Amino acid sequence: MPTYHVWTVGCQMNKADSERMGAGLEQLGLDWTDNPKQADVIVLNSCVVRQQAEDRVTGMLTSLKPWKQRFPEKTLALMGCMVGPKQDDLRKRHPYVDVFMQPQQFEPLIEMVGDKFGVDPDGCAGPFVPGHPSVTTHVPVIHGCDKFCTFCIIPYRRGREVSRPVAELVEECKMLAARGVREVTLLGQNVDSYGHDLPGEPDLADLLEAVHDRVPEIARIRFLTSHPNDMSDRIIEAVAGLPRVMECVNLPFQAGNDETLANMRRGYTNAQYRELVARVRETVPGVAMVTDLIVGFPGETDAQFEDTLDMVRDLRFDKTHAAMYSVRPNTYAARKLDDDVPQEEKRRRLKAVEAAQEAILSEINAGCFGSTQEILVDGRNKDRWQGRARTDKLVFFDDAPSAPVALGDLVNVRVTKTTPWSLQGRAPENGALDDARADSPAAVAERRSAWR
Repeated sequence: MPTYHVWTVGCQMNKADSERMGAGLEQLGLDWTDNPKQADVIVLNSCVVRQQAEDRVTGMLTSLKPWKQRFPEKTLALMGCMVGPKQDDLRKRHPYVDVFMQPQQFEPLIEMVGDKFGVDPDGCAGPFVPGHPSVTTHVPVIHGCDKFCTFCIIPYRRGREVSRPVAELVEECKMLAARGVREVTLLGQNVDSYGHDLPGEPDLADLLEAVHDRVPEIARIRFLTSHPNDMSDRIIEAVAGLPRVMECVNLPFQAGNDETLANMRRGYTNAQYRELVARVRETVPGVAMVTDLIVGFPGETDAQFEDTLDMVRDLRFDKTHAAMYSVRPNTYAARKLDDDVPQEEKRRRLKAVEAAQEAILSEINAGCFGSTQEILVDGRNKDRWQGRARTDKLVFFDDAPSAPVALGDLVNVRVTKTTPWSLQGRAPENGALDDARADSPAAVAERRSAWR
């Protein structure tokens, strides 16, 4: 039986696209293999958000050239954000690649593989819902982005925003639940803008409510990534009011200085961002706040960077994804702004953010010692169970011999050790939660108030 391998680098949207690409290939009769050199079809799902990610893809492509030359009958495909509307340069640099596909453009490979193995895709392939998903999985709900931040290449590669209908997403979540999924993360480059292009203009709050009410088999619902300009009170209230929507909000601020934010074209100020975080925390007790930021953006002075560092220290995020600015071709910043912050200075600023965040996480997580957290079990790690708290904190634990747990269980874990990056603990004898308790508003409120 023919086999395939999908190699993925990049964001959660790329991971979701890879799962769906794999589902399409499996519907054509291919089996997954974890060894790319033994596959009949290799798909590289690429990312170009930063130069480092692009370099990884280029390195992987180069390493596969001898394989393709030795086995010309096999298929090598490149998909994702490295592939733009114009592909002449890519084809010239990598002529041994059989097919190039822009994000979510699965059909060219499906048709090529169908022809090669004598299978009619029209009768076999679709919808591309993962056939063997993990306990937690991602569901793309809106593709593309309309923001055009000056540093970001995503709108040029993934296009403008296109939302999927609520009914379609509800049906997909039902299919995933029937295949063992217990947690879904609703994805979008700017998930808060979901629905503005659909008839009736449903918003993310409507989608959260629809999945919550119509797919009770899904124990947990998350969403990312948010944009400060589009996080409405309705969305915040949905997080607070729907028991199976997790109290965790990913809200990038990118920079703490107003001039830098204006140069990035983010559309808000330091004060406006702080007010929004305060409103989220007031409405959703115990909410975990996650953020993204960039250091070394063109023109960023030492004093302007200190505004970013102050934001990290003052707002005390539960997780901070920090990165050094990387020039991306064709973006406004690449065309109009000088990349004038030295690389060594970028590294210094990144280390300063990481050090501040580590100290904050040490304090936040230490406050969890002795508490009992609801964990969704999603794997094993060195003979211990692992899972995520409602606030997405990673937890490792041992189960009680008389009350063993399994993948997908909701388990009460008492925290016995904390680090900046994870919690550790043990499950009590009556650790498993029944569905009624897991969904009880009173129980949710109790867990939220105990978190911090």
